[in-house]
Amino acid sequence: MPSMLDYQLTAVCLVTAVYFLTLSVFTGSTRKLRHIPTAGFTMPILFLFSSVRYFLDARSVIEESIAKWPTSIFKIPYLLEWLVIIHQPSHIEDLRKMPEHILSSLKAFEYVFQLAYTLGHHINENPYHVPIIRTQLTRSLPLLVPEIHDELVQAFKHYIPLTDDWSEIKALDTAMKIISRTSNRAFVGAPLCRNPEWIEVNVQYTLDVIKVASIPRFFPAFMRPYLNKLISQVGKRTEKALELLRPVLKGRRTEREQKGENHPDKPLDILSWIMDEAKGEEAEEWYLTSRVLAINAGAIHTTSMGFTQALYDLAARQEYVQPLREEVEKVIAREGWTKAALDQMPQVDSFLKESQRLRPMGLNLMGRIAMQDYTFSDGTTIPAGTMIAVYVVDDHTSEEFYENPLEFDGFRFVKKRQNAVSSGQTEKRFDLVTTGLDSLGFGHGRHACPGRYFASSELKLILAHIVMNYDVRTVEEGVRPEDLHIIDNCIPNPTAKLLFRRRQNYLRSH
Repeated sequence: MPSMLDYQLTAVCLVTAVYFLTLSVFTGSTRKLRHIPTAGFTMPILFLFSSVRYFLDARSVIEESIAKWPTSIFKIPYLLEWLVIIHQPSHIEDLRKMPEHILSSLKAFEYVFQLAYTLGHHINENPYHVPIIRTQLTRSLPLLVPEIHDELVQAFKHYIPLTDDWSEIKALDTAMKIISRTSNRAFVGAPLCRNPEWIEVNVQYTLDVIKVASIPRFFPAFMRPYLNKLISQVGKRTEKALELLRPVLKGRRTEREQKGENHPDKPLDILSWIMDEAKGEEAEEWYLTSRVLAINAGAIHTTSMGFTQALYDLAARQEYVQPLREEVEKVIAREGWTKAALDQMPQVDSFLKESQRLRPMGLNLMGRIAMQDYTFSDGTTIPAGTMIAVYVVDDHTSEEFYENPLEFDGFRFVKKRQNAVSSGQTEKRFDLVTTGLDSLGFGHGRHACPGRYFASSELKLILAHIVMNYDVRTVEEGVRPEDLHIIDNCIPNPTAKLLFRRRQNYLRSH
């Protein structure tokens, strides 16, 4: 017999379908975008079939559209709206140059992450943490890298013990916990960063944000508040995080009162910096906690995904292990575990960048919402309210930028650096942190990821630590775990395990 839940779900689906059909027929969004080529059908019922096909195989839909309109902007059916896709370098440059009041990154972020139900509107309306991450965190990396390394050594010992026999480790789950702990050494400091409850609440908060940001977009706006009450744990996680962070906030405020705001023992971390900058209600405990959680969500999600992809590449391609080890050993012997050492590891940097090139977090990145009608350089006009994104795969696998672009070449960017030096050009443009038309994983332009320097340092530290101390391989030797594709998101296999053991024939202590 059908359960009450079955009836409720059926009702929800019917209401959504009716709403969608009404939206398609009676609003002007389809009419306003009629001049832009369409991947699929525009008629209401047929539009649904096109949308379902995109959800099931987004990459094929986009690739077919590019083959059909190789130099044109086109649109695809996405949930309850149209998504306009650009992929040509000239169009990406147009987007990069546009100010926020014309093509808004913040509004796109607000919509994609459903801020009303996840991080909160205050994060977007007053993003004072962004310049802190971009400037203070980046400038402090020479001092923070040794501390982060110290934390990751202890984290690895806890989550992946050094054993002489092979141990099966669930890769993505473990990466999220390690990255949560090591990142929080720079976010809130020790000992809170080691607290299992703090690590868990940040990991779960990150997963909740992704879930709550994704599911409500399948439903009309008037239904989202009710749906949010059914599925969201964000409020509960925030209260738990506040309980854990409150003693730290109280202790730091007491220190400031007794020793002054810039006392010599002031912790060097993001919590200190946001306490310096927060004004009005933002200085209250709940808002500070919410801000720290939001920063964690961004760091844990992106860094864990990127690192797990690189780890799968390393485990499946054993030929890269020894060259990476030799580079790391040589540099660490000379520089120690420092920021200067990380800057002298071009092979480590290249391996991570190549992994990001072939496996970006999403097919469509650099989202923008048009705040007013905008005309691209080719004459295509986008009406106000339109969602735009860049199909980064086309540029990351373009023969214009890369030789044998579909092949994984872990040291591809080392060769590019060498060629640049020999021709008198700058080699920095091939660094992991450097964005460009051929490297859009961190975005591009004024809205490129502000934390990419921190993320890059953390990724290089972890990869260097692994090759120095572990042997790692796939369960089925040489077979890389398959990625999980959810609409236009590319997720490293969340259930795959890798085999780890203590590095063999390696007696020195590191």
